[in-house]
Amino acid sequence: MWNLPNLLTLLRILLIPVFVAVFYVDAPWAAYAAAAVFGAAALTDWLDGYLARRWSQTSPLGAFLDPVADKLMVAVALVVAVQADPRVLMALPVMVIIGREIAVSAVREWMAEIGDRAAVAVSKLGKIKTTVQMISIAILILRESIFGPWLYGLGVALLYVAAILTLWSMVLYLRAAWPSLSGAKQGE
Repeated sequence: MWNLPNLLTLLRILLIPVFVAVFYVDAPWAAYAAAAVFGAAALTDWLDGYLARRWSQTSPLGAFLDPVADKLMVAVALVVAVQADPRVLMALPVMVIIGREIAVSAVREWMAEIGDRAAVAVSKLGKIKTTVQMISIAILILRESIFGPWLYGLGVALLYVAAILTLWSMVLYLRAAWPSLSGAKQGE
């Protein structure tokens, strides 16, 4: 239970209040520090899974905590990004991303309950979506950086790409789960 992959996942959860506190510090370095904390959390998201598989240290605790830690960090980061830039332009993709996470989590939980969790396993598209989402959030956290407003515009554009990938992956999850959801699965 107390292996390095699980400790990295717990660290990601513990970084959430640190990220929020640093994000709201009124100092010129705060945006960079908040982006660094978020980046460290995003890195642990990749690293804990890689190490768990590589070292054969997968565990029920890790399988439970990893997606929870990921969704918590992403949701919190998206909420503070919208709070910092409360325009519909920002709120719309954030609502799509958070809404999709709730819907897909519910589908996965239900599929696991009926013993068909493998039908909605994480796909390559989901990993691409997560990567684009993490990059966009890190850029948005920087807000008005030394790189100028074009970088923030890139972050917003990538957030829309992430929202589109989010919807696409949700459709794929729902299609995979549809036979079980509709009761049309063979043998029923």
